[in-house]
Amino acid sequence: MMWAPHPFTLRQLQYVVAVADALSFRKAAALCHVSQPSLSAQLAQLEEALGVRIFERDRRRVLLTQAGKELVERARQLLVEADDLTEAARRASDPLSGTLRLGVIPTVSPYLLPTIAPALRKAFPRLTLLWVEDKTETLVHALGTGSLDAALVALEAELGDVEHEVIAEDPFVLAMAPGHPLGARKSEAPHSELQGADVLLLDEGHCFREQALAFCSKARAHELEFRATSLSTLTQMIAAGAGVTLLPRLAVPTEVSRSKLQVRPLAAPVPKRTLALIWRKRSSLQTALRQVAATVRSAYPKA
Repeated sequence: MMWAPHPFTLRQLQYVVAVADALSFRKAAALCHVSQPSLSAQLAQLEEALGVRIFERDRRRVLLTQAGKELVERARQLLVEADDLTEAARRASDPLSGTLRLGVIPTVSPYLLPTIAPALRKAFPRLTLLWVEDKTETLVHALGTGSLDAALVALEAELGDVEHEVIAEDPFVLAMAPGHPLGARKSEAPHSELQGADVLLLDEGHCFREQALAFCSKARAHELEFRATSLSTLTQMIAAGAGVTLLPRLAVPTEVSRSKLQVRPLAAPVPKRTLALIWRKRSSLQTALRQVAATVRSAYPKA
């Protein structure tokens, strides 16, 4: 650690990140609520102090230099750490007050939030939870940039280096329209029964798709061309007789009653996902997030 004054300020780093994101000095100045000349002067001072050119700019465009790309990512991480420090100080007296920004994946949110939201409000009356629904990749990126404090996702996805608390295991079941041959039996369905079956799955980008696809490929099922953007669309297509699909058990009460589907449990080894609350390592909110996770775990619907 250096004890001499640093050649830059956090405010200058904010300007760097703003310009890198907007690729416009005018838009970055508006975002930071400063004049464009002031922002430009501060960035020029920073580049001179560091001895590195961060941006290439002319009358028409702004580009990041190769050296600038690395510096911007380091600046972004420093700003996230600074935000965490500020938040830690604010929450020192009451870590379960204020606002938490939580992400949740689309294959979880409609089936779990109606159950856990009231439980969280009751457990933490001084805490405001802001939920953002998106795919895992987007949520993980938002977590890394500090836009989110935590996210409710499946651990089987690519999550990077994060801390987590497991909420529950969510096994998959086989779903089909009434009268489908695979629904004739009520017993557990072995992999062999799916061989050659027409299967519908979610679109690219959903981590649930990757897990379901791995199982169906192993069972030698045939994936149809249509790919749904949500589990609701998927089950509607299945109800219309398009084929069969896998559903996470969490979604079964809602989707099966809505679409009048039949379901069968799958034989061991049963494919499943592990739902967890994840957050950045060294987050100042770690203690509060573990308590939030414990409440979600307690409120999670029983099988």
